[in-house]
Amino acid sequence: MSKVLILSGAGISAESGISTFREADGLWEKHAIEDVCTAGCLDMNEEGTIKFYDARRVDIENKKPNYAHKVIVELKQKYPHDISILTQNVDDLFEKAGMKEDEIVHLHGYLRELRCRECDEIFDIAYQNQDSFAHECPSCGAKLRPNIVFFGEAAPKYQILTQELNSCKLIVIIGTSGNVLDVTYFAQLTDKSILNNLEPSNAIDDSYFTKVYYAKATEAIGEIAQYIEDFLENE
Repeated sequence: MSKVLILSGAGISAESGISTFREADGLWEKHAIEDVCTAGCLDMNEEGTIKFYDARRVDIENKKPNYAHKVIVELKQKYPHDISILTQNVDDLFEKAGMKEDEIVHLHGYLRELRCRECDEIFDIAYQNQDSFAHECPSCGAKLRPNIVFFGEAAPKYQILTQELNSCKLIVIIGTSGNVLDVTYFAQLTDKSILNNLEPSNAIDDSYFTKVYYAKATEAIGEIAQYIEDFLENE
């Protein structure tokens, strides 16, 4: 477990042109959550759900990581054993910035992947449409699904989040509304905490954070990185 936990959300990828769920023109303004991202949607709306994630996969193909992604990757490379990177995002911008697969945890799944509904084998299909890859699982013949955690489903990697929260001394929250994960509570579990969002959120009490930056992630990341480095050097 690491001394520093960096937890990112949609806000960090918004500057790279990836639409967030809750902005005025975001994904959920165009699609009903229950139709494409709620437990059971594959039973009730299989074709529509698959098409939705096919479109999102195509959308991220040409998106590029921004300065905030790159700085976080550099920090992870400099302090590989002292920093853990967890993200709520399902895009691959950290990976495009140079982060290795085993250096980041995608808490809510990974858009490039399909998962077998029976044997749980995972397949990285990059930016293909699901049906272009396979109609059935190559291993067992069962149906495939986007490897995304839908609302109402269990999120197995939350166990890793719990372990990291129990051990870290500094948590850094970047670009999350706090509507899915209670980051105010997380801040109370650590010695030091940093919050960076574009603007205040009704779901976050920023008084519990040691440092608060209301700015774009690309604008705040320099000061945040320096704080992290100073913290680790003085530990």
